[in-house]
Amino acid sequence: MKKHILCGSAAIVLTGLTAAMFSAAATQTREQVPQPASIASAAPVADVAALQRGRYLVRTSGCNDCHTPGYAASAGGVAESLWLTGDSTGWQGPWGTTYPINLRLFMQSVTAEQWLVVARQPARPPMPWFALRDMTDQDLLALYHYVRSLGPAGEHAPPYSPPGEPTQNPVIRIPG
Repeated sequence: MKKHILCGSAAIVLTGLTAAMFSAAATQTREQVPQPASIASAAPVADVAALQRGRYLVRTSGCNDCHTPGYAASAGGVAESLWLTGDSTGWQGPWGTTYPINLRLFMQSVTAEQWLVVARQPARPPMPWFALRDMTDQDLLALYHYVRSLGPAGEHAPPYSPPGEPTQNPVIRIPG
């Protein structure tokens, strides 16, 4: 069944998410968070402090809002084991329909050096790619190592659909 959600205030929501991402990237404070087993077990790849920083950035930069099914709707009440597995709900606008990719699978497929390049390249809306572009290498690498520490999980998101093509999955429409 095809379901459309008209979202006239999407630009306001996206602006808020974008502002949160910039704020998180600029902050120098560290949140004290419990150390999940995945962080401790990934210590040989990256130090624990970098993994905690990556987890903090994922939680505060809005990554989960789109890339984790049900995260925003549950006010963050999704188990960490399900974080960043992509979503089959699309974002539809004048650019076509995009889907939040499964970052856990993606990060397993690229090197740290490739991630630094990809993270700074333009992406289709509504991905606020410019927030990643403006992060430091240290923050981008913390994100990379944290996401990799979660391990592969989930399925690939549906592929991009050009404007006017029908979709099988629910979409959030952004008028354009």
